[in-house]
Amino acid sequence: MNRKTVVIVGAGPCGIAAAIELKRRGMDAVLIEKRNIVDAIYQYPIHQVFFSTSERLEVGNLPFTSINRKPTRQEALVYYKRVVDQENLRIHSYETVDSIEKTQDGFLVSSHTMNGVKKQYEPAYVIIATGYYGQPNKLEIEGGNLPHVSHYFKEAHPYFRRDVAVIGGKNSAVDAALALEKAGAFVTVLYRGSSFSEHVKPWILPDFNALVRQDKIRLLSEAVVTSISEQSVEYTQYGQKQSLPADFVFAMTGYHPDHSFLEQAGVLKGEEGRPYFDQDTMETNVPGLYIAGVIAAGDNANEIFIENGRWHGEQIASHIKEKESWPSSL
Repeated sequence: MNRKTVVIVGAGPCGIAAAIELKRRGMDAVLIEKRNIVDAIYQYPIHQVFFSTSERLEVGNLPFTSINRKPTRQEALVYYKRVVDQENLRIHSYETVDSIEKTQDGFLVSSHTMNGVKKQYEPAYVIIATGYYGQPNKLEIEGGNLPHVSHYFKEAHPYFRRDVAVIGGKNSAVDAALALEKAGAFVTVLYRGSSFSEHVKPWILPDFNALVRQDKIRLLSEAVVTSISEQSVEYTQYGQKQSLPADFVFAMTGYHPDHSFLEQAGVLKGEEGRPYFDQDTMETNVPGLYIAGVIAAGDNANEIFIENGRWHGEQIASHIKEKESWPSSL
């Protein structure tokens, strides 16, 4: 690879936005993605509607049109695929990065494909845009890894007339509970707090609370899950040990960023797991290593979304171009 090559780890919206900005400045960007583009959005529930309007999800100044004020998951998938095709971005999908090492001239990035083929890249610059949705906060309890326990909710139909436990008290838990009840599941929500998070979408709480009052959804507050078996969930509530039947369990307990590549490369971290980086350029304390998207927020994932993370690519591309004094292709 020549010095114009930049490896971007992660092909979510923020990684795609960075690739577009780099390409428009005459640089060769390669996106390496362990699954396929915008995989986090693909993992959303099929019925998912975004908080934001479509224009706030746009990258590369390419218009995102939606039939509704707030776009759906499916519309977003179609949009980002169209962006990749229109910009002719280089995507190495189903390829997993194994390590990132700093070298004298840049970096050594090692990876392997889904068929086990090992690959290496020697770019001058690396951008880590891995997001956080791929790393769920696992339940560190007995039975937390059983096959019927999932940290992702896709659709409700398979759970018709089955006992389903939903663990959590944020958007993903409330959304899952509503969809499951609508599909005819017998739903119990277990939440260790006494009231729901302030981050829960205010327009869905009235529906949820109404279903609780009507006994169509069972809500157990201040309930701490202690173990899971093939048929039940054990928990404590107000100091008492309890049990409830559960054919399926959705542990909607949140997600966290993967900092392993940053640590491997020598990136320093501060409070709340926040990597050290320059706010103006997104460059870390390791020269030539940049971060884009929610990974810049450390453990506080509620700080950065597509809406503000999509601008990181422009900051990064401008800084690299300034360093290298490459002619722009615009």
